[in-house]
Amino acid sequence: MNSKLFVALQRLCPQHLLSRAAYWVAESPSQRFNQAFIKWFIKKYDVNMSEAEHPDPKDYVHFNDFFTRALKEGARPIAEDPAHLVSPADGKISQMGDIEHGQVFQAKGHHFSLCELIGGDFELAQQFNNGHFATIYLSPRDYHRVHMPFAGELEQMIYVPGHLFSVNDATTEALPNLFSRNERVVCVFKTDFGPMIVVLVGAMIVASIETVWTGLVTPPRRRLQRRSYTQEANQPIKLAKGAELGRFKLGSTAIVLLPEQAAQWLPELSAGCPVTMGEAIATRSERPEKPE
Repeated sequence: MNSKLFVALQRLCPQHLLSRAAYWVAESPSQRFNQAFIKWFIKKYDVNMSEAEHPDPKDYVHFNDFFTRALKEGARPIAEDPAHLVSPADGKISQMGDIEHGQVFQAKGHHFSLCELIGGDFELAQQFNNGHFATIYLSPRDYHRVHMPFAGELEQMIYVPGHLFSVNDATTEALPNLFSRNERVVCVFKTDFGPMIVVLVGAMIVASIETVWTGLVTPPRRRLQRRSYTQEANQPIKLAKGAELGRFKLGSTAIVLLPEQAAQWLPELSAGCPVTMGEAIATRSERPEKPE
C-alpha cells in the first residue's frame, strides 16, 4: 500500500477505540480462541518459541500473556563490560545518532522536537541538547519486554497522551513528528554518567504500556501526568543494567536518550541493524577527573 494512503487511512480510523478493542480481545479468556490465534501468530511471524520460558502455546492464559512472554534464563546475556550500555529491547535500529539543535532525526526529511517528545519539559530537554539518541523498533515477532540500558535510579515518569499511529517503516518515513505525536511514557533515570531517558512509544493496536513499578500506565483520563520517584518522594526505585523496565502489549518503539558526551554508539551499528536485548550498543565516554 502507498505509504501516504496508509497514513491517511490511519488518520481516519478511531485509533484509541480500535486499540482498546484489541486489548479486550487479547485479554480474552477463551482458550479455544487464544490457542488458535497464538498458533497462527507464531507461524505467521516465525516466532522463536525455543527461547521462551514456556515454549508450549498451551501454557498461556490469553494472547497478551503470550505476547509479553518471558525468556529462558540466559537467553539474553547482558554485556558484562561496565563501560557498555546495552540495547533495551529486541528489534531493529530505526535511527541512531546525535541530537542537534533540540531535534531528533526520524527519517529522511523528518525530524521531531526533543522537548515535545518528553512532554514539553524545557529544563529536562536542555540536559540532552547535543546529546545522543537511539530509536529501536520492535516487530510483532520480537520479545516485547523493555530493559535498562544501564543501571540507574528512577527520578520521574511522564505520561504523554497522543495519537496511536503505526510505527512501522512506512509510517515513520511518511508522517512528520510521529514519535512526538503518539502516546508515550517517558522514564527519566539518574545514572553514573548523568541523566538517561527511555521513552516507550505507543502505536496502533498497542493496547497498553506497563512499567514494573506501576503496572498499567495508560490512565482513564488522557492528560499529561508527571510522577516523581526521587528520595524526597520516599519512593526510590533502583534498577540494574539489563533489569526489566516495562513491556508493550503488542509492538512498538523504545527510544534511548543520553546527554552530550555521555557515550558513543558502537561504530558497527546503524539504521537497519538488528539488535537483541542486552547486546552492547554504546560505550561510556571517559569523564575527565576533576582537579583536587
